[in-house]
Amino acid sequence: MTTAPPPWNEDRARAIAGDHVAMPGGLLPALQAIQTEFGFVPKPAIAVLAHAFNLSRAEVYGVASFYHDLRLAGPPGRHVLKLCRAEACQAVGAERVADDAKARLKLDWGQTTGDGAWTLEPVYCLGLCANGPSGLIDGEPVARLDDAKLAGLIEGARR
Repeated sequence: MTTAPPPWNEDRARAIAGDHVAMPGGLLPALQAIQTEFGFVPKPAIAVLAHAFNLSRAEVYGVASFYHDLRLAGPPGRHVLKLCRAEACQAVGAERVADDAKARLKLDWGQTTGDGAWTLEPVYCLGLCANGPSGLIDGEPVARLDDAKLAGLIEGARR
């Protein structure tokens, strides 16, 4: 069980940005560090990073919104299920597995359950194309997913 991230703190965000500003390509590591600290990239962090890196807010938001592992909408649930949406997985039944996951968790893409237990996220290729449908549950890769395997993984994570 993970502990809740701390609330937004602009001074802490400025310090994180300062740790990365001199680094070539430091914006992405700074975004990752902000997310590690606060559980997601809060909206005010975009302005802090834009100022620190001498970029526009649009440029920082563009980077933050491009990477699927960066969360802009809020911290994830205690368990995160990411399902591959790429063509190779779609060709071997990913849509059926996704529909089952949505029904079991009572979620749509990008949502978190009201109790904060689960988040369901799409990803676009995990590199497990020969073993699809694939996904990640709490960061661990899972391959050859079907309804029964998915049910077992969800139930196992709940324990």
